[in-house]
Amino acid sequence: MADYFTHFSCLLNVGTPDNAAHALDLYNRLSEDGASEDPPSNGFLLSIQPEHGGTQLWMRDDVTGDPERLTQFVKLCATEFRLTGRWGFQYANTCSKARINAFGGGAHVMDLATGETIAWTYTDGWLAEVLDGGDSNA
Repeated sequence: MADYFTHFSCLLNVGTPDNAAHALDLYNRLSEDGASEDPPSNGFLLSIQPEHGGTQLWMRDDVTGDPERLTQFVKLCATEFRLTGRWGFQYANTCSKARINAFGGGAHVMDLATGETIAWTYTDGWLAEVLDGGDSNA
């Protein structure tokens, strides 16, 4: 049996060390909500690492992560701390065993002020579509 994983690692600048500390509380609340879902969300890990400065949140998977939960958290922080500008992340979908069509990934960029998606890409199905003669830019 194969296990499937989603990997990512990204930063979010929340402006001040106080905001970063408050973001940990927001993260704990979101994690509690995710744990009560059926099935529970895989979530993600969050920390404030000295090498990233006191205003940057380091968000990453722990074995596997939930990109949707990550974007929910970033939107929550953006609203709470009135963040502006663009933010984005990349992720990789992997598998513990060689499987056809089991690998891929994507990226997501959002406007922090509005929470709207600016651009995204997802490779699931892209290769098969192109091999079947579809548009490689889709």
